[in-house]
Amino acid sequence: MSFPEHLWASLPLPAILLDPGDAISEVNSAAEDFLMTSARSLRGRPFFQRVRIDAPLDDAFQRVRANRAPLFINIVDVRSGDRPPEPCNIQIAPMTAMPGFLLCLMTPRQLAGRLHQAGAARSSARSAIGMAEMLAHEIKNPLAGITGAAQLLSMNLDAEDRELTDLIVAESRRIVALVDQVEQFGNLRPPARAAVNLHDLLDRTRRSAALGFAAHMRIKDEYDPSLPPAHVDADQMQQVFQNLLKNAAEAAPASGGTIKVRTFYDHALRVRRRDGTGSAVPLQVEIVDDGPGLPPDIGEAAFDPFVSGRENGTGLGLALVSKIVSEHGGLIGVESRPGRTVFRVSLPVAPDPSEPE
Repeated sequence: MSFPEHLWASLPLPAILLDPGDAISEVNSAAEDFLMTSARSLRGRPFFQRVRIDAPLDDAFQRVRANRAPLFINIVDVRSGDRPPEPCNIQIAPMTAMPGFLLCLMTPRQLAGRLHQAGAARSSARSAIGMAEMLAHEIKNPLAGITGAAQLLSMNLDAEDRELTDLIVAESRRIVALVDQVEQFGNLRPPARAAVNLHDLLDRTRRSAALGFAAHMRIKDEYDPSLPPAHVDADQMQQVFQNLLKNAAEAAPASGGTIKVRTFYDHALRVRRRDGTGSAVPLQVEIVDDGPGLPPDIGEAAFDPFVSGRENGTGLGLALVSKIVSEHGGLIGVESRPGRTVFRVSLPVAPDPSEPE
């Protein structure tokens, strides 16, 4: 191993080093504990024989090696042997000093509770959301009064003083928009799912984006015309695609860039839950942009509330996307490097009405 043994041993997350043939080269002590298997019995064994992850990691491994960029997968079940499945975030990264080798990090949800700093951040986020939900009405009412009063004052002011009232109006509206986002995040209704044509949904979202926040961008499509209907709530899924397009547009420089919307079918992709039930999520939608990529310090936390890579970002857009996709029984992941960021949404197919349930 070409990195210091003491750093490898001290990693608090389960870590597995894979060779170019996807065999396990090394595991740290946290991975031994998590998998309930010794490093000796794991070394040299094929990864997919010893670790079962409900996501198409063979394809993910190939993409990480080809693009030489890390890949993050948000909340999938991981199991080994007879142990029950554990929801984890997965991070796969290429080892630049060891061509073909990959590092796979698994972050179990329960581990976050044992990490003081991460636990405190999540607790603060939950508290902030709860506080905003309770106070949203009380906050928005006086802000509406402040906005109206500032607009009335501006009618009798000269241009220089109107700049101050315009600032009051703009900042008040920004606060209202933030409170609306937090309210929406906390009070999202359960999805009312039906058979939905994803391409119709994407086209409506694209047209809206092209006339607004993405007017400076080029938006291209690469659709699979044979894609069957998805089993989703159309309004909520349109919000997912709008947030992802907006995220891509806001990450681009002022001169613009290109966003590609791609759809395809992956029959092998399934989600398995803790109760042992599983469901297929073969419908894939990718939002690809050529912007600067996610900041390195964000990584898998991109879907956590109040985590943002932009100076004035709220950090709720991607958290809401993750919540909606999860409540539809789907998956969302991100792969990012400078010049290419891909958000991939995996969704279930609508049931055939002619078939018995």
